[in-house]
Amino acid sequence: MLISLISFVSSLFLVTLCNPKEPMPVKTINYLALGDSYTIGEGVDEKDRYPNQLVDRMNAIGGQLFFPATIIAKTGWTVDELDAGITERQPSAKGYDLVTLLIGVNNQYRGRPVADYEKDFEAMLKRAIGFARGKNDRVIVLSIPDWAVTGFAKARNTDQKKVGAEIDAYNAAKKAICDKYKVTFIDITQEYRVIGGQPEMMAEDRLHPSGLVYTRWTEKLIEEVKKIEF
Repeated sequence: MLISLISFVSSLFLVTLCNPKEPMPVKTINYLALGDSYTIGEGVDEKDRYPNQLVDRMNAIGGQLFFPATIIAKTGWTVDELDAGITERQPSAKGYDLVTLLIGVNNQYRGRPVADYEKDFEAMLKRAIGFARGKNDRVIVLSIPDWAVTGFAKARNTDQKKVGAEIDAYNAAKKAICDKYKVTFIDITQEYRVIGGQPEMMAEDRLHPSGLVYTRWTEKLIEEVKKIEF
């Protein structure tokens, strides 16, 4: 958070410095990132979390000034636990200009039915849209990565095909709900299946992604965020 705040202040200073007499009006963006270990960046430096990378990259591009991301996420959270965490955290009542959502891997890991996930995720997506002041084009959902390709999973002799099939079912349900509400859905799963097991793409626990993976996700997010008319 400190690194992102320093980046934000630096960006604001540069905008003012360019025209000290008549500062250009710049739209400021409040960003809320919801999720689990992937969003909180388990095992990586704070600066490498994809919400923080997104803020830094968008500020470097210019055009708007992103405030440091508000991140509500915790390792191990399922959708219902995220819901409870949001209620406890009480996000800004004023809402946010951008909301991202990546949740579901722990529902799958615990063996919960896809039908239950569909119900919980739809409620969570509606809540995310509410945080975006009802603007569904300000909400971006990321697919669930396939953790079975990681070193952690292989060391446990995880049934990769079984997990992969379950992840696909979860993501299909997730995308269908996003389509229903006209919310942008980004597929990060297919690429992750190719790169997720590479040594440099894993954090020290050999389960969670490294900052290099989060950079790839950030690039995909940037493509979509650029399309939004804030």
